[in-house]
Amino acid sequence: MKTKLLFAAAITASLVAPAFAADEFYVVQDSSTKKCTIVDKKPTQTTMTVVSPSGTVYKTRTEAETEMKSIKVCSSM
Repeated sequence: MKTKLLFAAAITASLVAPAFAADEFYVVQDSSTKKCTIVDKKPTQTTMTVVSPSGTVYKTRTEAETEMKSIKVCSSM
């Protein structure tokens, strides 16, 4: 019985975890192309720089897209 319960809990956790993972979006700029994009994970590459004001994390992709239009280094391209 315990094994079945643990197995069911593990399955449930594996299905629910990805839904929580995509709750943050960043506006980043590639240092070589100077192109801005939106990513769902904080960049770890040195070629990508977060360009949103004070490293703002957005809850939805729509918020990030709206903000990207007002960021000077993104809109000047």
